[in-house]
Amino acid sequence: MRHIVVLGCTGSVGTQALEVIRNHRDDYRVLALAAGRNESLLAEQAAEFDVEIAHCAADKPELLSELAALPDADVVLNAVVGFAGLPATLAALDAGTRLALANKESLIAGGPVVAAARAKSGAEIVPVDSEHSAIYQAMRAGAPAEVRRVVLTASGGPFRGLDTDQLARVTVADALRHPTWDMGPKITIDSSTLMNKGLEVIEAHELFGTPFDAIEVVVHPQSIVHGMVEFSDGATIAQLSLPDMRLPIGLALADPDRLDEPFGAIDWTGLGSLTFEAPDVERFPLLRVAYEAGRAGGDAPAVLSAANEVAVAAFLDGRVSWTDIAAIVERVLDAGTGDVSTVDDVLEADRRARERADAAIARSSAA
Repeated sequence: MRHIVVLGCTGSVGTQALEVIRNHRDDYRVLALAAGRNESLLAEQAAEFDVEIAHCAADKPELLSELAALPDADVVLNAVVGFAGLPATLAALDAGTRLALANKESLIAGGPVVAAARAKSGAEIVPVDSEHSAIYQAMRAGAPAEVRRVVLTASGGPFRGLDTDQLARVTVADALRHPTWDMGPKITIDSSTLMNKGLEVIEAHELFGTPFDAIEVVVHPQSIVHGMVEFSDGATIAQLSLPDMRLPIGLALADPDRLDEPFGAIDWTGLGSLTFEAPDVERFPLLRVAYEAGRAGGDAPAVLSAANEVAVAAFLDGRVSWTDIAAIVERVLDAGTGDVSTVDDVLEADRRARERADAAIARSSAA
């Protein structure tokens, strides 16, 4: 039996993880739960799964690290939203525990620090994002040296095909209507701007060591193909399924095995066509900006992630427009970046980026 720690248990990924565990009680036991502020749902989950260690960590983020380092844990699922997930990621890796990672920002912001912790402990990261889980699965078909190209797919979000004038009139409600996935507000907005895909490009580089020039993004509106790996002999291995986060969650918990539930199984006779197109980086510039930040390295990915978090929060609060998000992030990155080698470096880069983003938002609001 594997003992599981679920961080971010009341969010979209966390609740789906508990749904998977609910149907496999003989295989998994929930050791600890951590939520943000949803105390009532946390209490319900703790009672259902007979969990003694359950905390709301919004005001005590250090609790996340403590739970991630519990000595009896076999798998730590980090589904915390945003930069707050970084300390828990490092704590799980330092403890040598398998990290089921759904918190992309911690890997992106703290890439060099996370890489050092991972190398030191030899701990395993199994990605929970559907796209990176797809790449993780496809890479089983060959040796790392045989990988020629990694392809991440994007649904294109709700605004694919809109012109500049239409994008300028986008509302929060519009941006929260994702065409294929049911996700939390922040990641849904990121999907609408294609920042989510840009962050995933950097994450793929960190997870798999793939050069940025060998990572490609294609828009695939049907969201059936979640990722592809092209090998040196021209063969491409793709992972296909209907959109269902329980599949990558279940794989992260069970790996190297698979669960016996067919999450996202496809009826091939009724599937229809699958289409692919190049992303429009003119109307959705954050994908281009993310590539630039990833190639720049140092603290640029941390600055990118922090500025985006602040800008998205301002959009959700109605303080800036949807098109302002990209402008704010670019403005913060243009202010300059530095190097990162320690957690303190990451924290300082994050702090500076948030200050710059707040200043940029104030200027946008005053205009």
